[in-house]
Parts: sequence; structure tokens; C-alpha cells
Amino acid sequence: MAYENTTQRQIKFGAILTGTGGPGDQLRWLDPEIPGDASVDIDWYIEYAQLAEQAKFDLVFIVDSQFITPHSPPHYLNRLEPLTLLSALAVATERIGLVGTATTSYNTPYNLARRFASLDLISRGRAGWNVVTTGDAGTATNYGLDEHFDYPTRYRRAAEHIEVSQALWDSYEDDAFPRDRESRVFLDPTKVHELHHDGEFFRVAGPLNIQRSPQGQPVIFQAGDSNDGRDLGARFADGIFTHASNIPDDIAFAENVKGRAAAAGRNPDHVLILPGTRIVVGDTDNDARAIERAQHELSNSFDITLAELGRPFGWHDFTQYDLDAPFPDVLHLAQRSFRTNAESIVRFAEKDSLTLRQVVERLSALRPSPFVGSAATVADRLQEWFEAGAVDGFNVYVSHPSQFRRFVNEVIPILQERGLHRADYTGTTLREHLGLPFLENRHATTPSAQSEITRADALSVIA
Repeated sequence: MAYENTTQRQIKFGAILTGTGGPGDQLRWLDPEIPGDASVDIDWYIEYAQLAEQAKFDLVFIVDSQFITPHSPPHYLNRLEPLTLLSALAVATERIGLVGTATTSYNTPYNLARRFASLDLISRGRAGWNVVTTGDAGTATNYGLDEHFDYPTRYRRAAEHIEVSQALWDSYEDDAFPRDRESRVFLDPTKVHELHHDGEFFRVAGPLNIQRSPQGQPVIFQAGDSNDGRDLGARFADGIFTHASNIPDDIAFAENVKGRAAAAGRNPDHVLILPGTRIVVGDTDNDARAIERAQHELSNSFDITLAELGRPFGWHDFTQYDLDAPFPDVLHLAQRSFRTNAESIVRFAEKDSLTLRQVVERLSALRPSPFVGSAATVADRLQEWFEAGAVDGFNVYVSHPSQFRRFVNEVIPILQERGLHRADYTGTTLREHLGLPFLENRHATTPSAQSEITRADALSVIA
């Protein structure tokens, strides 16, 4: 059941922890502030999760994939499995949400639903699942398959996977366990619900052998800009992970996804747009731009970009081509990979009749972030995007440690002074942080005591 929020909207913040450097940031690990083993160092993750929690962030965000080549970014080559990592962070933090990436293409609903439900209980209601369908086609070979699922299959499988997982999370009603020693009754069998799902991709009997958490169910996040991806997010996601480009385009994206959610019978205000954002803070705007350029030069090179170009095209080897010949006809190689990204690359290559060298140079060139400047300038830009309706918040890349600390220490206080970011947590669950309602158990005939408590608390949460 939804609740009416009568308080000022506030910006949501997530922290994306990618240790030694992800795509487009391959040489970040050269920064002496970053341990060479940061991506497998639990103490590193704890340090930055706790720092984000001190700044009252809504969540930390862990990305993942399960296929590598020698050209994969350092963070991809050697990193911790998300749910194992987040379980460790759950006991090292108290309030911040814990969102992990897991694929619907190479997991079964029962196993994944159980793992996320466990994280949700360990963290006392702070878990979130970032749903992906897997773009790295080579992943299939790590799971005994000859080829990756095609796009339509991946998204049909994802929709069924989420539906089954959400049904499994409702296996027990909230009062299913009286645990009454006097009457010797541990479980009320009338509060247990089998599933007996028999669908296109999965057969699952249920029930799931774990109770619901204080937030009802884990929060669902989704990343995908294709038409299929937008539909999936609109149907199921509480949060959409995308990329910030400019205010008009981001408004159009938000309106499109929220409009699809409304058409699917959902409250569009419960679908939050949270783009990944690179932020650089300097003493002055010019100083910040100089830092941005220096970081870009440290982390990028032509050869790295050329090798990494293969990823959206199924890790195709582009070094075999003449750099000064027209961009090769390779779009067909992306049909089971990151098709939307590949189509974008081919589109601008064809539009401007670019050679392969020119495409790589364009991809490796600095694309200035709108969120670079003095602390006041960065705060202004974040506020501008938010108040324009382009976003509901930002997932901030934790790249260079000194920069994240400057953001936390200099920008966050300005937003707090403006009433745009919380001064303290007012709830305990991720749903409360995000201004989302407690999810009633689908089998309950009356609202649970937990939902009544959570809804009353939620009225005081600044969304």
C-alpha cells in the first residue's frame, strides 16, 4: 500500500564501489591511494561503505559480471562475489542499503531468491537486487552452454525470474512463526504458501525456507536502456540504474520509463531514476576541470580503448583491422551481447563516416562530466538535475579516494543545508531510505503489524 509523503523531496545517493577500476577507467589502480588488491580487500570496501553511511547515503552499489578476457578492466579481473561481499558489509554497517548485481540468465530463482532473502535478514531489511540479463556473451561457456541467450529470450527469462523470486519471497506470511513454547507451536501451517510455478523457463514448487524481512522484500534495481530493458524496469524495478547525459535527454528518459510504469499499473513515483555519475570537486571550477583531465589521462589510452571496444561486440578483436579504414561492419556480432551500446557506436561511426581510428579516438577522448567544479558548483548542478525532474538521485562512482572524500566532506554538507539531503537516517530499511512503501505479503488478508509500523515511520521519511 502506498503512503502519502508530505515532506520535501530529497536527493537519493548511492556509492558504486569498483576498487581498481572498471570500464573506461582501466588505469585507476595506478593511483597510489588505491591498494592494488582493493577489489578483493574487504577492509577497503568496509572503509568506503562506512564513509558513505557517515554521509547518510541511501545505498552502496556492487556491479558484477562473470566472464573475462585479458583486456577486461582490473576490477573485473579480480573481484569479490557481490552477495558474499554485501553480507560482510551488512555486519560492518548499520543503516546504509546494500545493492548487489545478479544475473537472471545464469541463476535459478529459488537459489537467488534465497540468497537475497538471507542478505535482507542479515542486514535487517537493507538488501537490494540489481537485475541484469548479462551482456557478456562469453558467460555462456562458463555455465556449460554453447551460446548466450538472444535478447528476447533474455528478457522473457528475466521477467519470469523476477516474478518467481517475488512470489517465493512471500512464501511465509509475516506472522507465520508464532514460536509459542507453551503450545509447542513453531509454525502456523496456514501461513505457508507453496508456489507450484510451471513456466517457460522455470519449474519451482516452493515454498522458500526463509521468512520475510523488515522491509517485506528486497528492493529491485534494473539497468538497461533498450526497449526490452525499459519495459522490464517499468514492470518490476524500484530503482533504475542509467547514465546521466544532459537534462533534456534525462527528463525524456525518466518520463518514458515512469510512463511505462504507469501503463503497467504501477505508481510512477515508486520508480526512482538513479544514474551513475562521475563527480570531481576542486578548489575552483577551473581547478576541478584540471583534476578531471589529469584523472582521465591517467586512466585511459588509445590501445586500452581499442581492446575494450570489443566488449559490446562480443569481445571481437578490433586490432585485426586497418585503423584508417572505415569502421568495420560488425554490428551482427552484438546481437547476443551489449547490443544497445554497440548500436550507439555504429550509429555515430556511420553518421560521421569515421574510420576505426577515429571511433577509438572519440571513445577515448575526455567527455566532461556536468558534475565537476567547486563544491558549490557541484551542489548546484546536482540540485538543477534533481529539481528539473531529470533524476531522483545519483549513484556516485567511488573512483579516486581523495575525490570521494571531498564530495562527502564538502558537497554533502551544502546539500544538507539546502534541505536536499538528509541530516540523519529516519528509517532502518532500504525501502524507508528511498521513500518506498513496505511490501505487503500477497497472501495476507489484513495488513501485518510490521507494515503498520513501517508505514507510520515512512510518513516521517523525507523521500
